[in-house]
Amino acid sequence: MDDKHMQIGEVAARTELSLRTIRHYEETGLVTPSARSQGGFRLYTETDVARLMVIRRMKPLGFTLDQMRDLLDATDRLDTDGQLDAAEHEALLDRVREYERAATEQVEKLRTQLARAEDFAATLGARLDRNIPAARP
Repeated sequence: MDDKHMQIGEVAARTELSLRTIRHYEETGLVTPSARSQGGFRLYTETDVARLMVIRRMKPLGFTLDQMRDLLDATDRLDTDGQLDAAEHEALLDRVREYERAATEQVEKLRTQLARAEDFAATLGARLDRNIPAARP
C-alpha cells in the first residue's frame, strides 16, 4: 500500500468516522497512527485507513471492541507471511471464519428487520392513501 501519510481530518473524511471516534479507537488499541508529525499530529497510512474501515463495518453488526481487536489481531498475524507454523495458521483462519459466519448471520437478521420495516412503511403509506380526501375543484 501507499506510504503517503494523512492527518486525522483526511482519515475522518475518508472513513466517515468522527475525529473523536478515531481517537477513541486509538485509546482502546484498535488502531495506532503509523507516525506523528514534528508537531505531534497523528499521521495515518492507507493500511491504517483499511483497518478503520474494518472496524467501521463491524460496528453496525454488533461486534464488541474486544471482538474487533481479536479479528484485527488474527488478520494481522495472518499477514506476517510465512512466520506461522501450519497449526497456528489454521487456527487463525478458523477464527476469521467464525467472524465471517457471525457477520453473515447478523446481515441476514438485519435483512429481515429491514424487510419488516419496509412492509410497515408501505402499510402506513397505503393507509394514508386511502384516507386522504381527493382535491376539490
